[in-house]
This record gives sequence, C-alpha cells and structure tokens, in this order.
Amino acid sequence: MNLSLLILIPLITAAAVLLMRNKQQVKWVALVGTAIQLALALVLLFAYRNEVASGNTNQFLFQQQYEWFPSWHISFHLGVDGISVVMVLLTSLVVIAGVLVSWNIEKMTKEFYFLLILLSIGAYGFFLSLDLFILFFFLEIAVIPKYLLIGIWGSGKKEYAANKLALMLMGGSALVLVGLLGVYFSSEVRTFDLIKLSHLNIPVNIQMICFPLLFVGFGVFTALFPFHTWVPDGHSSAPTAGSMFLAGISMKLGGYGCLRVATYLMPEGAKQYANIIIVLSTIAILYGAFATMMQKDLKYMNAYSSVSHVGFVLFGIGMLTKTAMTGAVIQMVSHGLMTALFFAVIGMIYERTHTRQVNEMGGLLKVMPFITTLLFIVGLCSLGLPGLSGFVAEITVFMGAWEHPDAFHRIATILACMSIVVTAVYILRAVSRTAMGSVKESFAHITDAKWNERLAAIILIAGILAIGVAPFWINDLIKPGAEIIMQKIMLVP
Repeated sequence: MNLSLLILIPLITAAAVLLMRNKQQVKWVALVGTAIQLALALVLLFAYRNEVASGNTNQFLFQQQYEWFPSWHISFHLGVDGISVVMVLLTSLVVIAGVLVSWNIEKMTKEFYFLLILLSIGAYGFFLSLDLFILFFFLEIAVIPKYLLIGIWGSGKKEYAANKLALMLMGGSALVLVGLLGVYFSSEVRTFDLIKLSHLNIPVNIQMICFPLLFVGFGVFTALFPFHTWVPDGHSSAPTAGSMFLAGISMKLGGYGCLRVATYLMPEGAKQYANIIIVLSTIAILYGAFATMMQKDLKYMNAYSSVSHVGFVLFGIGMLTKTAMTGAVIQMVSHGLMTALFFAVIGMIYERTHTRQVNEMGGLLKVMPFITTLLFIVGLCSLGLPGLSGFVAEITVFMGAWEHPDAFHRIATILACMSIVVTAVYILRAVSRTAMGSVKESFAHITDAKWNERLAAIILIAGILAIGVAPFWINDLIKPGAEIIMQKIMLVP
C-alpha cells in the first residue's frame, strides 16, 4: 500500500478541477477523484487488516520516509496504525458525501470544489504523518480553505464567523507550534520523528510545559471548553459541505493530535493534567447539551450538540484507560459520520423550505419522506440508540471511565451520562416539530431528495450502521494503538 497516493490523488484532483472548462466537468471530476480516495481508503483498511492478521506486529505499517530538511532532521515520513486507518476512512466518506451534497453550487463552482478537496489533502496528510513538522504543515493546510469557504459561500454573519474561526484556529496552531518546538529542542536527539521521540524520555519539567501547550492547541480544534466559541458561529455560517467538513473531520484533527502527539509523547504530563481535562470536558458535555436545548435554528442545534458530543472524545482521553481511549476514537469516527449527515440533512431542508427555524416547519414527513427519515435516523444516532454508532461510542467511553473506582471519576462519569437525557429531549422535540403535524401551505409542493443527496446519505448511513451493528472491526483496529499509549502511561510512577 503506497500511502503517498492518499495525498497525491486529491492533489491531482484539485489540479484537474482548476483545468476544467464548465461546471458539470468540475463536479464530475471532483466526484470521480473523491470516489478514488474512498476506494484507496477501503484498500488501506483491508491491506492493514491482512498485514496484522499475517503476524506483522510493527506499530506503524506501510511506512514511507524521504528526507526533506536533513539539517533540521525533518523528513516526509508517513505510516499508519489502526487509529490512523479509521480516521482516513472517515475523511474519505465525509469528503465524497460533501461533494455530492454540493452538486447544486453555482457560485464559483470550480473554486468551491478546489478548496473542498484542498481541505481533504490537509486531513489525509495530518492523519498519515509520522513527522511532527509535516503533521503541523498539513494542519495549517486544513485551516485557510475553511476561512474562504465560509467567507465566500457562507450565510448570515459569514465574515464575522470566518474571521473568528480563522483567528481561534490560528491561535491553537500557534500553541501547537510552540509545544512542538519545545519538544524538539529539549529532546536528546533533535528530531521531529514521532517514533524516535516516543522512545525518548522527555524530561518531566518539559512535559509539564509542553503538554498543556499541545493539548490546548489541539483542543481548540476539538472545541475544548472554554475555547469552543468558534464552533456555533463557524458551523452555522458555513455552506453545507463546509459544515460537514468542519464538524465531521476538522474537529477530529484536534482529538487525534491530543491523543497521538500530546498524550502519546508525554504520558507524565497527561497523568498530571488528566483531572483538569476531565473537568473541562465534562463542562463541555453538559454545557453543549443544555445550550442546544435553547436553540431554534437547526444548524445552531447541531453546532452546540457537536460541542457536547466532541466533549466525549477529550473525556475519554482524559480518563487514561484503554477502554476509554478506544471509545474516544470510536466517538471521533461516529460523530464525524453523524454530524456530517445531520448538516447534510439540514442543508437539504433549507434548500427546499428556505428556513432553518424549527418553529416555522411542520409536517415535512408527508412531503419529504426520504429526507425526514434521514433526520429521524441521525437524531436517534445522536441520542445513542443501540444499533447505531453513537451508542457504541458513548457506552465504550462510559465503561472505560467507570474503571476508575474513586469518587472523582465516578461523579464525572455520572454527570457526563446525564447529557444523554438532555440530548433525547432536544432531539425528539426538534424532530417531532419538524416532521410531524400538518403541512404548511408554503411547503405543500416541495420535492424530496435528488439522486446525489440520496447517494451521499446512503454512504454516511452505511458507516453509521457498520459501527452500530458490528463494532468489533473498528474496536479491533483501534485497540492495539490504545494499548501502546496505555503501556507508556502505566510506566509513569
């Protein structure tokens, strides 16, 4: 498996999009390119499983390494473990769904698809990188296109939302860069190589400084309380595909960085700051849930609920148990699929009704049965119905958190569990008001989902069901990576 293809194919697709002469060519080139990305992600999944089944016990497989700046010991180093594989698969699913949902984009179509595919390059590179400098490089690639997508194709206070998002994420990136440089200059061997750094004992005093820098820096991308304020504005103002990417993938870059970089390289720092992480993530879970109850706009509802649901990722990481960390990664994938589908459905509804206000809708099940059924499915996934991915992710996090016998961890777990009840309230209320009742006269003749929208929804639902009905495959992929991190944490006195 040549991992460079996962970066090269989107790059070729982005270049081809710019060369196209009309909008239809642009759309089909983008669709074919993202379909190839999905095929490569599936090939990677099966190739990785076959390698592991054949007895390959290396932590990272399919490694490729090319010297880039030898004097700084920076190399283009790629490799994957099970955690990386599932994040690559998530990216490919969300990106192709975003392309399909954006089929009706008429304003600057070529530029829109170019920026969307550029975002995917940043995400693939980030999840595949084993060199921290290259990882940071791809993290930055995944920031600027978001600003343009919201500022040009967004709605509402789009300039304000774009500026706020860019400034907040750039601030998080600055913290990440300072933390990475601190690790680099304090290491016995000046290197950005993740594998080499993982074998070194970074001094405790350095960990106490660099861990919070890295965790908070990455945490800004993952809506770490109180740095979550860009999420509602950014999500609500972004175009549908932009919202899908922001919530489905971009917020996962932070969770992956918190786990792969901060916790993995600095286990002593993770242990020292674990309780603070648990407190902040518990606040985010409850605050996000209660704030969602107050929203009348569907996009704001999904944005605030994302703050709550992504809180489970940091909550699982902060618990520092193998089960909780496994649950955190499953939650990243589950929430990525679920929230991408939710934003896609909201976009479909808004395109037909020209409103996102729950109180202005009603009876949509009678005129849009397919789209409204999608709303039911994603709502039930959000509130944790067994058989869907949300239940698997959250119950795994809770079981891992409950492994701690002390009162602090048990109380935090109970408080986090309470959010499920609040989630059920706002989801059922929103779905019932939107779908049930009599059809308003202005909505009597609206049409149901088109072929592209149906295909996008089926792709995302397939991922949700694959985790919800048969979670063993994703659990088996993630567990070895979580075990390696836990081994380092267990060595900390």
